[in-house]
Amino acid sequence: MLGRLESAKKRYFELQEEMANPAVLSNPELAKKYGQELAEWEEIVSSYDRWHEALEELDTARELARDDDAETREWALAEADRLKGEAERLEAHLTRLMTPTDPNDQKNVIMEIRGGAGGEEAALFAASLFRMYVRYAERQGWRTEVLSSSPTDIGGYKEVIFMIEGRGAYSRLKYESGVHRVQRVPVTEAQGRIHTSTVTVAVLPEAEETELTINPDDLRIDTMRASGAGGQHVNKTESAVRITHLPTNIVVYCQDEKSQLKNREKAMRVLRARLKDLYDSQAHNAVQEERRSQVGTGDRSERIRTYNFPQGRVTDHRIGLTLHRIDGIMDGDLDELINALVAQDEEERLKEA
Repeated sequence: MLGRLESAKKRYFELQEEMANPAVLSNPELAKKYGQELAEWEEIVSSYDRWHEALEELDTARELARDDDAETREWALAEADRLKGEAERLEAHLTRLMTPTDPNDQKNVIMEIRGGAGGEEAALFAASLFRMYVRYAERQGWRTEVLSSSPTDIGGYKEVIFMIEGRGAYSRLKYESGVHRVQRVPVTEAQGRIHTSTVTVAVLPEAEETELTINPDDLRIDTMRASGAGGQHVNKTESAVRITHLPTNIVVYCQDEKSQLKNREKAMRVLRARLKDLYDSQAHNAVQEERRSQVGTGDRSERIRTYNFPQGRVTDHRIGLTLHRIDGIMDGDLDELINALVAQDEEERLKEA
């Protein structure tokens, strides 16, 4: 690890020099890229310096523990114990910091929520999950923006696609990909029977235009009148946009905005994210099989969580965690769940490091 830490420190100082370079300062895109990398190395370098300092002070304390003076020896032994604990804590922290992380962790996310099995009840639960994630984003101080939606007549969503903008959003929300199961009495159920429905959630890191080049010749762009619930512009102007990426047959449809141009921009953001997700998956699978752990593979066909309303509990099946406070969770209080998933993921990555 020492070799990698020294390399990290060297890269940190190189970036500091680059940030003072007029050529970089005059290039906002490059300055942003270097600035983000500098921020990522800063905690590693400062922790490394504190760890190195603690080790030097520990050596000094151990040397003083051999002093002829009894009072000095007593003080030095106590100080050595304290410094030993601090050095071990800093070393563990550095190990976590140096463990390879997902390069997408600091990115914004595009979340796609779709009703699965259960008809109208699945669509209603899709709306509940959408609200849950919006409330979580608000708690984190992140910004949300709906990119596309297909609402139902009774307030649900067949599909809703939205952006969450905030540093580290993907690092927290990537564990939400999968099938979410709900057990509750639907508002449409007259007999009071409990129904089981499912909703699928996909979490994609936002792909910037500079990361992914899309050949315009690979796109078929169709415009049409919007349909369904959506305001006065629905069915009156050809504002809806459908983009088909011909090589992959990925189709994105957007109708929420009155402006065709805005719908096209939003559709392209979703398309870039889906293509990046596809290409990243292909590249990963070409090198190795999907990593298998208790945190799960992130496969969207995998049932990851159950929300049982009659019993007031939420169970995450990947880590076997059950919390009996469903109201708070549905109101966006997800930190306990997400922290447990992050901890499990870190533990698995440390084993592999």
